[in-house]
Amino acid sequence: MMAFRDSVRAWLRANLPADWKHAMLGASEAEHIAFQRQWFCALRDGGYVAPHWPKEWGGAGLSFADQIVLYEELARAGAPRLVLYFISLYHTPATLLAHGTDAQRRRHLPAILSGDEIWCQGFSEPNAGSDLASLRTRAERRGDRYIVNGQKIWSSNAQYARYCLLLARTDPAAPKHKGISYFILDLDQPGVTRKPIRQMTGGAHFCEIFFDDVEIPAENLIGAENDGWTVAQATLSSERGLTILELTERMRIAFDVLCAEANNETPWGGRYIDDAGFRRRLAEIYARLEALRALVSNMLDRVVRGESVGAEPSIIKVYYSELLRDFTALGLRMGGLDAQRIAPVLMGGGYETGNWMHDYLYSWSWTIAGGSNEVQRNIIAERALGLPREAPAAKPRG
Repeated sequence: MMAFRDSVRAWLRANLPADWKHAMLGASEAEHIAFQRQWFCALRDGGYVAPHWPKEWGGAGLSFADQIVLYEELARAGAPRLVLYFISLYHTPATLLAHGTDAQRRRHLPAILSGDEIWCQGFSEPNAGSDLASLRTRAERRGDRYIVNGQKIWSSNAQYARYCLLLARTDPAAPKHKGISYFILDLDQPGVTRKPIRQMTGGAHFCEIFFDDVEIPAENLIGAENDGWTVAQATLSSERGLTILELTERMRIAFDVLCAEANNETPWGGRYIDDAGFRRRLAEIYARLEALRALVSNMLDRVVRGESVGAEPSIIKVYYSELLRDFTALGLRMGGLDAQRIAPVLMGGGYETGNWMHDYLYSWSWTIAGGSNEVQRNIIAERALGLPREAPAAKPRG
């Protein structure tokens, strides 16, 4: 494993663009997109863009242990994150390899590796987020195709995507988990409207997608009709903790940035690090970060051994999101008035940029993304602590 780690480090020294963060500050949207593709192609040519894919489909076929090493080294080197290709590289192949047809795999997997296909995910709706099975987008079978009407929301980078992994209701009379089907939807067709959602950070990472009599060929159904909930589990479990590993390592880098800035002189004289209250908060963040790293390492070790991880992903998700919020709040507080602005944000940048205002505002989204922390706490209570399920809300009378 050490030999593989050394080879990744050597490749990064030779191929990671020097000072890419400084070079991309102030870049246009088109330049950011081009840079994401450039880095995608570099990783692909080096054999690192799809480490988890089987070799027969163009991936590296790495063991899970080697994948852990790769993501650790990418994070520690401060390499760009392929945010534009995340769904394409993880959710789409996991879904197609588990439930897709050979024709679907042959059509899309090579195109993804070429860098030509960007995908998004159409799951959440305005009234179906944490309770995803309540979704209402309708797909009605008409001969050899389905007609789709409805709306999706919080679809990451949908404005750049060509294809969408879509969940839609095909049997309104069935129980809510049983009447859902899973589709490949071509977004470049009449009836599809994409509207970026402006965030409080100033960016527009998410989109709403509206469907008005949109056609999907029947061969784009993944799995069996009305069995989309089963297919979706392959999508939702595709990351297996590697994303949180990478983000945790990037938070460790950001902590070093915070420590370096703590030696700066304060507006009222002296250094931040000389303040006992600040040192206590800094030490608390450090202790929590080390605990998070231990939790993630323990979970991934169990995955490598083929053991069940139970509610651990939910525990780690809650712990990470709330630590990130508190950590970036400390950086923002230390930065004072100078930090009360949002500087240009890098597509693919991590939390080591020192842009504390942006990172603090964005950190709140992590308490919702991937299942809100309230839902995660219910999972922990039921699966880890053995507590009874939460009683449903009483229906109003009359």
